Amino acid sequence: MEDHHVKAPLADHSHIFLGAGHAQNERRTWAAISLTLVMMVAEIAGGTLFGSLAVVADGFHMATHALALLIAALAYTYARRHANDLRFVFGTGKFGDLAGFASAIILAMIALIIGYEAAMRFFAPVTIHFDEAILIATAGLIVNVVTAWLLGGGGDHHAHTHGHSHGDLAGHAAHAHDETRRIDTGRDVLLLEVFEDGVPPRFRLRHENKLELAPVLGESGATIETERPGGARQTFRFVDRGAFLESVEEIPEPHAFKARLRLAGLDREDVFELDFVEHAHAGTSAASAAERDNNMRAAFVHVAADAGVSVLAIGGLLLGRFFGWVFMDPVMGLIGALVIANWAYGLMRDTGSVLLDMNPDKDMTDELRRAIESGGDRLADLHVWRLGPGHLGAIISVLTDAPRDAEFYRSLLSRFRTLSHVTIEVRRAIARP
Repeated sequence: MEDHHVKAPLADHSHIFLGAGHAQNERRTWAAISLTLVMMVAEIAGGTLFGSLAVVADGFHMATHALALLIAALAYTYARRHANDLRFVFGTGKFGDLAGFASAIILAMIALIIGYEAAMRFFAPVTIHFDEAILIATAGLIVNVVTAWLLGGGGDHHAHTHGHSHGDLAGHAAHAHDETRRIDTGRDVLLLEVFEDGVPPRFRLRHENKLELAPVLGESGATIETERPGGARQTFRFVDRGAFLESVEEIPEPHAFKARLRLAGLDREDVFELDFVEHAHAGTSAASAAERDNNMRAAFVHVAADAGVSVLAIGGLLLGRFFGWVFMDPVMGLIGALVIANWAYGLMRDTGSVLLDMNPDKDMTDELRRAIESGGDRLADLHVWRLGPGHLGAIISVLTDAPRDAEFYRSLLSRFRTLSHVTIEVRRAIARP
């Protein structure tokens, strides 16, 4: 059995599986706590000074809000400080998910408390001081909006994205691709790319300065032969599309192969060998979830839930203040409780799946299986799980008849950028009589 850490070429590989925005998210969370504590102290002190029990109560509510954020901040700090602690055999990347799960439980408890209080007020209405309550709810909403801004929108935009960008090429929507190769022929500079923007994938060959190639090469002057890791070969012919030459044949998945580009000009023939390594793309909901920072998400959900309750409370209080609909206050409370409970359930489900090592991205796992088995080998065992935001681990057992070692399969898996810790076992298939 051989172990390989794709992202670290060192023999003694790293086990640091923290998210790309870990340090930044840690600072933002502590800043959000500071703002919340300032508001808490102001409300408790001001309510005590002016004799307002409602303001004091909201101050203590802000204290529970700060506690939830403190869980997220301490998880960030602990995970960073112990990232190199060898006792954590797969790093500390899951501390954020553990904190998120704890926050989800707290959110669920808050939803139950709000729902209970709202239900009781249908049977035992209390006197509401509308003007004061509206002022407090508005102040709380402002603090929550500022806190949400500090937290940066929940952290999803810190996820690793390895998609493609789009541009313009002679009136066509060009696909800026990882598979684009620059070829210096000694007389011209050509660009060869795998183009698949809304169309079946094909090779496109064009001049760097957008000059036409056909007058120099002719329609039969360029061919490509690909050789895949399993030894399969395929030849691609080109036709003139004006601004570029395009292969007649489509390129089958995966786009990982050696390519021999043969250019037959008017006075000579050149051959260029190129390596294409397709990188697995993010963008599916599963891929986004695998890269999401659930700790920051939990902190943001707390803020969003508080802001949502404030908005509903303001709406209910305004209806009660101007139309006498006192019953709208507990109605809005029940709606808020249901919304918070739904968010808590989603957060608990997602963080719990990480803590229980569920497969975080089935589509990527299927791609990984196809990559391994494309050369005629068979996967005997495959486990994929999340180590931290944007970091996946994999244990792979391969049955093969060919004389291949782990290095061969490492090259196949190099396109999966989120694979940070891979253990590969290569076993010889037993010939059947």
